[in-house]
Amino acid sequence: MAKPASRTSGRPGGSSVMAGVLIGLAIAAALAVGVALWVTGSNPFKTTAAPPPPAAATPGAPATPEPAPSFDFYKVLPGDAPAELPAAPTADAPAVRYYLQAGAFQNPADADNLKAQLALLGIEAAIQTTEVADKGTFHRVRIGPFDAMGDVERTRKLLAQNNLPATLVRETPTP
Repeated sequence: MAKPASRTSGRPGGSSVMAGVLIGLAIAAALAVGVALWVTGSNPFKTTAAPPPPAAATPGAPATPEPAPSFDFYKVLPGDAPAELPAAPTADAPAVRYYLQAGAFQNPADADNLKAQLALLGIEAAIQTTEVADKGTFHRVRIGPFDAMGDVERTRKLLAQNNLPATLVRETPTP
């Protein structure tokens, strides 16, 4: 009968592969460290001189800190004269505001319909609800406020082109 083949018989020095892998890993690690140092520009073998210790005025005497700057509030401000308060606005006549009233309705749905028609024309309107003595509740559709009569006339012309009558309302605010 034949003898079984042994495992070690075809490969002399089987541990040489493992030694090659370890040597390759060591060389790769050394190259990686070298490239990292080269890229960052640091040299671990360069010696740096320590900065000289600060010179004391006299040995054994405590160092005195520099005095903090002193600020005088009134000297820092520009100008020597005291500031004057701005003049209070004079109590002139309050500015007059103008509104265009497009309608007044007892039914709130009618007021909403008119407001929607005005919105389609690009005119922003507001509905004001008021109590009128002996007549009940009215819902006014008003456009404005306007500060200048030129704006009032442009809006009134647009309303007239679309067959919507409007009444000019002047309002003087009370102080």
